[in-house]
Amino acid sequence: MNVSAFQLHQADFVAQLKTMIQQYGINPTRLKLELTESMLLEDIEGIIATMITLKELGIQFSLDDFGTGYSSLQHLKRLPLYQLKIDQSFVHDIASNSGDQVIVRTIIAMATSLGLKVIAEGVETEEQRHLLFINGCTLYQGYLFGEPLPIEQFNALHFCSKYSASHI
Repeated sequence: MNVSAFQLHQADFVAQLKTMIQQYGINPTRLKLELTESMLLEDIEGIIATMITLKELGIQFSLDDFGTGYSSLQHLKRLPLYQLKIDQSFVHDIASNSGDQVIVRTIIAMATSLGLKVIAEGVETEEQRHLLFINGCTLYQGYLFGEPLPIEQFNALHFCSKYSASHI
């Protein structure tokens, strides 16, 4: 679930989430909140405190569009993250751009060393998926696996793929 900077900075954000979790019977360990790097520019201490409180409930965090913002590696090691999402701008030309290959390899190595999962955004070709895979990225999202669908159409599909569910 994408979270905006406005939401994260609301004084009652944690209480709102707790209420929704209880009201709708949500298993908080199945909930992943996505933050963008730009959200980390203001009140980093407050954001970290909020994240820690939510992590204690079992909620996980993913840092979206990684590599395109201004996040400090000093802050990155303090954030209670579960996952980094490699921005699609690095994935798009990974097969032809050696600079993108180096950046992707570095993000994967750094995230793995920090104990974080890595997911690549914007995977559109088998060649991109293969290059990500051989560099240690095993989670993907993108048109290679399917286009966005309204929930009704998605639920109507008999989902079958040559990739395991963990790759989606």
